[in-house]
Amino acid sequence: MPIRWLLIFWMFAISAISFLDRVNISIAGRFIQQEFHIDDLQLGNVFSAFLVGYAMFQASAGRLADRFGPRLILTLGTLWWGVFTALTAMVSAGMASVFLVLLAVRFSLGAGEAVLFPSSNRLVANWIPSQERGLANGIIFAGVGAGAGMTPPLVTYIVLHYGWRASFWISAVIGLAAGAVWYGIARDRPEDHPWVTPRETALIERGLPETVAELEIGKPLPWRVIFGNKDVMAISFSYFTYGYAAWIFFAWFFKYLSDVRGLDLKSSAYYATLPFIAMATGSTVGGRISDILTRRYGNRIGRCGVAVAGIALAAVFIASGTQVQSARLASVVLAGGAGALYLSQSSFWSVTADMAGASAGSASGVMNMYGQIGGIVTASLTPLIAHHFSWTASFLVAAALCAAGSLVWLVVDPEVKLGHAVVGVHDRKK
Repeated sequence: MPIRWLLIFWMFAISAISFLDRVNISIAGRFIQQEFHIDDLQLGNVFSAFLVGYAMFQASAGRLADRFGPRLILTLGTLWWGVFTALTAMVSAGMASVFLVLLAVRFSLGAGEAVLFPSSNRLVANWIPSQERGLANGIIFAGVGAGAGMTPPLVTYIVLHYGWRASFWISAVIGLAAGAVWYGIARDRPEDHPWVTPRETALIERGLPETVAELEIGKPLPWRVIFGNKDVMAISFSYFTYGYAAWIFFAWFFKYLSDVRGLDLKSSAYYATLPFIAMATGSTVGGRISDILTRRYGNRIGRCGVAVAGIALAAVFIASGTQVQSARLASVVLAGGAGALYLSQSSFWSVTADMAGASAGSASGVMNMYGQIGGIVTASLTPLIAHHFSWTASFLVAAALCAAGSLVWLVVDPEVKLGHAVVGVHDRKK
């Protein structure tokens, strides 16, 4: 196997494991409530603490990946979140202010996991030829669906047989092991890796987008260039709408099926896995389609066009799913919306990698920060809309945001190179 694909498949594994570490608390939540005597509102705040830390540190995590390389930063990140996952298991009812301790631990876990996807995008910028970036990102983000899908049955089994603390200990060990393997097999650039053949190095170099000479590791773009670029901000707004819709499935879909649609627990658990299967499939298929169209028709069609179509299709599926009478059919249609949404996933990350080059971590960190803010908004706004209006209204808001997120891609120029704003010259290959 070419080394670049070995690294991508290991990023898939780390992506899945990261969701094991972040979602396990939702499965163990009722046991934690019983032991620590915290109510639903407090538990919801514990869930949100992770997202707040995760969102706040996206941009700075990307900057670290740009400065020090994805190998070191992602290794430190897995060590960090392994430690704080284990610390969750060490919290005891006898501690003073146990609720505040839980908030601090989960916030810190979110801050540590913030390095994951900006680091992966920095890896893609260095290792993956432009024409392969759709599939590479599709595989990486398929790990999100895989991790979200495998976590409930795995953690439920562990909790029922060994207790809720064991689920955190085991998750921590798995994460630490994955990080150790990553440090052993990864390098920041192909020329630094002892296993890469000259043929693969040449293939990678030929396929890398044109870059600006001055922008090397250790010299990332100023923040004013990233935040001041209309294309980055347009993509970031679209990713906000993407995150809003995606987190409805992560946070509320099971409750919607059981409480609103009236499915029993067994059926709800079964149908609640469908969006995550669709996400993993849509991410990979969308990335592959994006690469094929990019090679044939260029970035405008291959990246922006796939994003427009995927997010727009998600809006249609999500809106239609609320109008279906059958609960089971509705769950399938809504899962189709999750899959359609993830058709566009690779476009976000491929375009930011192409645009930012050596600052791909920083640019994608800014974008992902907006996406996680969308998730935070979903966590509180979705049940609020449902309470005052209806659950149908909650999903229709998500569909409307998807429509807006789709349209904004029409103004994105995927050929922009952010470094030109700094040095005022053409790329060195021109």
